[in-house]
Amino acid sequence: MSNMPDLYPVFMIALSDSSYSKLLAEISDPPSALYCRGNADLLNTTCLAVVGTRKITPYGKEVATSITRALVHQGVTIVSGLAMGIDAAAHTSALDSHGKTIAVLGSGIDDNAIYPAINILLAQRILKEGGLIISEYPPTTDARKHMFPERNRIISGLSLGVVVIEADEKSGALITARCALDQNRDVFAVPGSILSPRSAGPNRLIQQGAKVVLSAADIMSEYDAQLALFSSEKKNLSTQNPLEQKILGILESDGPSLLDEIIRKVDSETPTVIAALSMLEIHGSVQQLSTGKYTTCN
Repeated sequence: MSNMPDLYPVFMIALSDSSYSKLLAEISDPPSALYCRGNADLLNTTCLAVVGTRKITPYGKEVATSITRALVHQGVTIVSGLAMGIDAAAHTSALDSHGKTIAVLGSGIDDNAIYPAINILLAQRILKEGGLIISEYPPTTDARKHMFPERNRIISGLSLGVVVIEADEKSGALITARCALDQNRDVFAVPGSILSPRSAGPNRLIQQGAKVVLSAADIMSEYDAQLALFSSEKKNLSTQNPLEQKILGILESDGPSLLDEIIRKVDSETPTVIAALSMLEIHGSVQQLSTGKYTTCN
């Protein structure tokens, strides 16, 4: 047994408490109380939800990892549901990027109740690295099927918007998207192959008017006001990330380059390079030309 309950005890925040999420309190049916473990200050930070299928593909994992990393670097707290697949990839990427994340459970938050049990180590890591785990259910409550759709309104309610990355047409992630619409939150969707069942959900959302996400910049542009201070502090600074510095050096010396060329020259993993390029685009250091090549901005 873990000693986590001693290190991160459960506490309750009532709807009437000042520390309760201001955004969540606005929805039509907010929980009367939240059971919490970890850093409750995150409830009132700039939050975006990243959700999707449990049956993740390599494409979905790559996209979830790169988009989450870029959002975290802009000061965003990542909200998800601790499920296998996209949820776990989003939480993990946030932590790997030294960011913060909130896990909203469809069960109690006691170690013996956390669902899925396979993600208990991820839950513990979230707590150890300054994140937050919450639920509207008492701490020892075992997961039941009806609890997951109910908790989805909390995921969207905490967040300015919901990003859907891979989901079949009956996925719970689409319930979260519907909750977001009902709560007047933004809905973003990452397009995918029309031949992939995992992309049927996001593709349908796009047909219905969801905002198309081709990079994290498509999300960030919607929240300029909320993130203006954070972004302005970083925009004109030369990057301190060694990989970003290496990419800039290559583009400055070799001129406009395709993604495959950059990956080969920096000798790094594809998702890592894509994330670095996304950050450089957000900072205004790099742009992608109509030819698909990347070049430095003057």
